[in-house]
Parts: sequence; structure tokens; C-alpha cells
Amino acid sequence: MADNPTVTRGSLSGARGCVGDVALLSQSVPIFPVERTMRLGTLAESRTASPVRIGWAALFLKAYAMVAHETPVLRTWFVNGLAPRLATCSESVATLAINRIENGQDRLFFARLRQPNAHSLQEIQQFIADCQSKPVDQWFKRQLQLEMMPGFLRRRILWWNMNSFSPKRASRIGTFSLSTLSGFNASNRLHPTLCTTSLSYAPLETDGRCLVTLLADHRVLDGATVARALERLEAVLNGPMLNEIVLLTAAQNRSGAGRPAPASA
Repeated sequence: MADNPTVTRGSLSGARGCVGDVALLSQSVPIFPVERTMRLGTLAESRTASPVRIGWAALFLKAYAMVAHETPVLRTWFVNGLAPRLATCSESVATLAINRIENGQDRLFFARLRQPNAHSLQEIQQFIADCQSKPVDQWFKRQLQLEMMPGFLRRRILWWNMNSFSPKRASRIGTFSLSTLSGFNASNRLHPTLCTTSLSYAPLETDGRCLVTLLADHRVLDGATVARALERLEAVLNGPMLNEIVLLTAAQNRSGAGRPAPASA
């Protein structure tokens, strides 16, 4: 008879526990998905031809923040309590899911960027690059502090931040989030989020089509509003974002700078 299988026990790390707490609290948010297949072929061609490296995440962050600037409900969140209310922030704060390898293990970090719509694409791309490479104790200090706390206290703090009227709610949770696995040629359309809306996009098809998913809190938004936001997002990507890429390319070509490595997702 074969030997019985063995089981190795290990404690749950603070990092894993923090991600689990976010996933657990997200179950209290009545999220529903709305999807749109966008035609981004021209933007993809311009991006590939450009000597300036701009990733898709930077494009989506800025474009969606521009849409949210036009549509206040996309900067609104539900405040739970005895008398539930809505609160709206005057600006967008993006929460970006960042995967890093630490000590041979995958680690998920949550980066915050205020007003992506007010930054250039190059600035946003540099921010993403810094989040992926700079020391975590400098760039994710607050998250590391949260991970060190007991689970019950950590969940209480997260819940409090979720249901706060304070402007700090936006800086600690975000007004919208973005999570994607397109760089791994995969899709995570239904990911946990504590924000009112959260974006995800699938890998670009060979014909330039891209499936974009927008998760939304049904306490704040209805499907028609979300569908219009996606329609507007496609227009912004193929308008202002395309134009900015074209201008960056022209400026770089005039300067005679060399071409860096191809842009990634």
C-alpha cells in the first residue's frame, strides 16, 4: 500500500491575509459587470510604432479618469450605516493592482494615483514603472503597516475607510481601480474591488478588438450609466489618448532619440 500523503502546515502571512481581507470585504459590495468590445487597432498601431514606451495600463488609467472627470457619479461611493448616503470626491484617485515578485513569491500591492487625468502619459508610465521596481518599504509603506496588524483590526480599518465621508477615503481606497492580467495573456474580468467601479481589459486581439469590463456598485450605478461610460471610454482612447501618443512620437522623432524596448501591456 502506498504511503499516505503528507500535509505541510504554514501560517498565513500578513500580505496574504490583507489580500484575503480585501476579497472578503468586497463581497459586501453588490458588484455587477458590464462589458464592451472596443476597437483599438489604430491606437495599438500608433503605440507600437512610437519610440516612447506607453503601456496599456497608463492609457486606460488616464482615459477612464477623464471620463470620471466628466461624470461625477463615477467618483461617488456608498456610505453604509444607520442612514446610508452617497459621497462624491472632487477628483479621481486610481487604485492600481501591482504584482511583484518578493523572495520568490508573488505579492499583490495596491498603488494610488491622484488625478490620472491631470498627468501626462509619460508621467503615469513612470509611476507604474516605479511601483514595479522601487523599494516596497518606500512605495507601499501604508500597506505594509496594515499587513502587520492583527486580522480583526485590519478588517475594521478597511471597513471604516470604505464607509467614510472623509476625503481620505479616496486616498486610501480610491474612487476607481484597475486590475488586469493582459500582460500574462490572460483575463481577470471578475476581480475583487472595494471601489465603486473597477476596470479590467483582456489581451488585444489580432484584429484590434479588446474586451473591456467595468465592474460597478449597483447601489450607486445602473447598467445604462456604466454602458455609456464604456462607450465614452472607447471614444477617449481613440481620441485624446491616440492624439497624445501621436504627439509624443512626433516630439521624440524630432529629438532624434533612439528607440527603447517595445511597450508591454
